[in-house]
Amino acid sequence: MNPVDPVHPEDFGGGTAATTWRAAAERALYGPGGFFVRESPAAHFRTAVHVSPLFAEAVARLLLRVDAALGRPAELALIDVGAGRGELLHGVLDALPPGVTARLRPCAVERAGRPGGLDPRIVWRDRVPDGVVGLLFANEWLDNVPVDVVERDAAGVPRYVTVDGSGRESLGAPVGREDAEWLRRWWPLSPEPGSRAEPGRPRDAAWARAAGRVARGLAVAVDYAHRRGNRPPWGSLAGYREGRAVRPVPDGSCDLTWHVALDACAAAAPGGERAVLLPQREALRELGVRGGRPPLTLASSDPAAYVRALGRAGEAAELTDPAGLGGFTWLVQPVGVPLPLGAEGPPPAVGGIDK
Repeated sequence: MNPVDPVHPEDFGGGTAATTWRAAAERALYGPGGFFVRESPAAHFRTAVHVSPLFAEAVARLLLRVDAALGRPAELALIDVGAGRGELLHGVLDALPPGVTARLRPCAVERAGRPGGLDPRIVWRDRVPDGVVGLLFANEWLDNVPVDVVERDAAGVPRYVTVDGSGRESLGAPVGREDAEWLRRWWPLSPEPGSRAEPGRPRDAAWARAAGRVARGLAVAVDYAHRRGNRPPWGSLAGYREGRAVRPVPDGSCDLTWHVALDACAAAAPGGERAVLLPQREALRELGVRGGRPPLTLASSDPAAYVRALGRAGEAAELTDPAGLGGFTWLVQPVGVPLPLGAEGPPPAVGGIDK
């Protein structure tokens, strides 16, 4: 937290005004002085972008596949949705060959203001532009699109969970018709009192809007995710601050996040029947990120190169660990092009990193 811009809980309800989790989180994260308006995400949690430049290099390889599928257009868009402070776009720009960067139109989509020191080639917007021809990439964006929390009461009735600014919860109104229909299709509640679910209609709508602005190319969402047959029975709402899990309180002092029903998001978007869901481990390996140890002969012939290669191998292992970041899910949705992730053959070279 920035000590010169403190959080005042009374600005977010002050422990008195109870509302649904969706409304409370929207205010706490994105309202005046909200967490993501005020804070740099990298100060509070590590995404794959922050772990290693290998992630940006993999996105650059994917962009080259999209570029080839599009016939190498005169202008190639790269849209980073939920861009944080632009770290991914900087990494991709560094990795791409000069001939591609000359045609690239990088755009960060973020509700916070444009940060200082950002590459001037990067356009900063608060919404996805129309008519995207290229790659739209949303890394850990949908988990911060607030949703409601629903709990089955002692009589078996699903009700919205309400929360005040200090994090105290209570049960509110019965679930509305549209959310009830979504739950029946995508997240059937356990009959046990106290069981919880998180109606994902706001995420479905957000993804449909974003992916729907891709005229030709590829839309990708990467997130903590679950599928219909394996939903968390007690929900997934969590809070994070300064790299640690904390009690989720909608007072603007912490990140608030829910895992994402990416299968429902895919079905909601235009052309979603062509979408595929891949574990991050599989997606990154197809894009050239592997955690194999470098040959020991390199240690004697070029010790410095061996140390560098060993470090990259460790970073790759973290990115592809199925118990960690490798367990993330990629929603990959082609628009007017063949599916470019999963194509046979070696990943395309980017910059000088594949020499």
